Amino acid sequence: MTELITTRRLFSSLEELMLHRGVLVSRETVRRWCAKFGRACANGLRRRRPRPGDKWHLDEVFVRINGQLRYLWRAVDAGGNVLDVLVQSRRDKAAARRFLRRLMKKTRAVPRVVVTDKLRSYGAAHREVMPSVEHRQSKYLDNRAENSHQPTRRRERAMKGFRSVGAAQRFLSAFSGTSPHFRPCRHLMTATGHRAEMTVRFAVWDQITGAADLPAEA
Repeated sequence: MTELITTRRLFSSLEELMLHRGVLVSRETVRRWCAKFGRACANGLRRRRPRPGDKWHLDEVFVRINGQLRYLWRAVDAGGNVLDVLVQSRRDKAAARRFLRRLMKKTRAVPRVVVTDKLRSYGAAHREVMPSVEHRQSKYLDNRAENSHQPTRRRERAMKGFRSVGAAQRFLSAFSGTSPHFRPCRHLMTATGHRAEMTVRFAVWDQITGAADLPAEA
């Protein structure tokens, strides 16, 4: 529900912004703007976040793209921040190795601990890419990464699936960087604290998108 309200608010803000200037736009136009500028906004939010924690949770989940089975690899830190996502056609050692190398290159960091499920590909790739890092494998310790898939699943259903691997990768890269910004740990906050936090986050969003620099309407 929070995600739906946030999405509607973003679409409504864009529509109102254009209407104030006498320009009529459709939802399809706004969708194309999001596809074009979403990655830049997500990168702006990532730059404002603190450095990732030293405990990384990795998980993979299948997605159907144009009727074909693909795998979405995801890494989050102990705080639930999404470090990276990658859509691949396999979940073997080569795919795990590629994801680990990409993850280290993107974060420019080496974790203290890596937590995964019991997929053997993780162990083989871990021994090759980061042998000095502690590796914990358990189907019970990786809930943080598994829970991070839930917003993607809901968005996948709303979009009625993805049409290509490239489109899925572009969308999920932007979505995974933007969605957590509007999803604070609500269960750990009071109602007053949640409203105050969301006010701050929308103010940051306005700065990222440049809306804060626009002149106020009379």
